Amino acid sequence: MLLQSLESKFARFAFGLSAETKRRLLRKPVRVDGLTLDPEIQLLLVLRKLRGGGTLRAETPKIARARMRREILGIRGEIIALGAVRDFTIPGPHGPLPVRHYAPDARGDSHALIVYFHGGGYVAGDLDTHDQFCRMLCQHSAANVLAVDYRLAPENPFPAAVDDAYAAFKWAAAHAAELGSNPAKVAVAGDSAGGNLSAVVSSLAARDGGPAPVLQVLIYPTADRSFDRESVGLFSQGFILEQADMRWYDEQYFGKSSASKKDPRLSPIYADNLGDVAPALVFTAGFDPLRDEGEAYAAALKAAGTRVELRRFDGFVHGFINMVNVSPVTRAAVIEMATETRRALG
Repeated sequence: MLLQSLESKFARFAFGLSAETKRRLLRKPVRVDGLTLDPEIQLLLVLRKLRGGGTLRAETPKIARARMRREILGIRGEIIALGAVRDFTIPGPHGPLPVRHYAPDARGDSHALIVYFHGGGYVAGDLDTHDQFCRMLCQHSAANVLAVDYRLAPENPFPAAVDDAYAAFKWAAAHAAELGSNPAKVAVAGDSAGGNLSAVVSSLAARDGGPAPVLQVLIYPTADRSFDRESVGLFSQGFILEQADMRWYDEQYFGKSSASKKDPRLSPIYADNLGDVAPALVFTAGFDPLRDEGEAYAAALKAAGTRVELRRFDGFVHGFINMVNVSPVTRAAVIEMATETRRALG
């Protein structure tokens, strides 16, 4: 905890430096593909390098998980107070699933419910790494949020995360009223790998005839595991998530599965029922290897007749939702996403 506190203070100190000092640290703007990296994000990348931040992949999954926790919790900052937050478990396909329920205020059936799946390449991430984001989502969407701690690879390879996510959504839909929510307003949301799970759950629910989410909120989602889109090459190094990281995480998750990379449970862009899935809000980052596949998925939904809204944060990198306490521009972006979610949920 002391180390995390020191890292948070260091980041805040750096953002408080004079404009001239920041300019010296940044040297010159970073421009790729006609986009300019936001100066705050550029400074965060410089600070991350100075703090010894390296690749997301690691020698072992255990090390990758510890590294992610240290990096995110080290800049978490002051915890956002809500009406109520509690941890419990729900039935999963292979045992209890830990969940965390966030309530914006006194319980009442006027609230929507957002079932949230965290990112981390299906290998890392947990309820704590995405706690601050879930609090902000709850606060600014005025919805209950149920974060799900699904099983991780490689100990539990594909399709374990899919099975857990779908089971958690179905449980939430059946117990929404107990969580102070309107059963007619249950949505799914997630970032990166969690965005993939949200899209997959939406497709599976539509295939099975319900219950189905009323909205899917996809934040820089993994939508196509072919990894052959232009943004993968453009941002292969130096912008948090690297191409080698993607392949390492993919190896952990895919394991020895014989499933095709075009299996819709792996790559939801290949689902044959995109016209039947829930309306979507898709958020991407300009300097993200996953940018193009997320935007291609939004285009595929639109072409199939599904209502979709796409918003790209041009100067941002993958993982920006975990930077809210040290970067005002990412905090503003998260508030915008949560506000848009509130509007979409009516």
